[in-house]
Amino acid sequence: MGFLGFLLLGLIAGAIAKLILPGKQGGGWIVTLLLGVVGALLGGWIGSMIFGVGIESFFDISTWLLAIGGAIIVLLIYGLIVGRGSRVRD
Repeated sequence: MGFLGFLLLGLIAGAIAKLILPGKQGGGWIVTLLLGVVGALLGGWIGSMIFGVGIESFFDISTWLLAIGGAIIVLLIYGLIVGRGSRVRD
């Protein structure tokens, strides 16, 4: 898969991950692109380590599932690091 294809995959995977996760995540489309690309890399690495399947083809369903899964993981970690606004503790 080419560089532009990988960026497009990351952008779409990041947007889908933001739609799947509940709550409001900050960041615009650049943050979504970065989180999606990092998530696609993470998903491809996890998929190759556990399942023996990586991110090879843009139109393969396993590529999309791995990229979206990785983007969800990265978005959860990002939410824990950045926080979701101020919280009042009792």
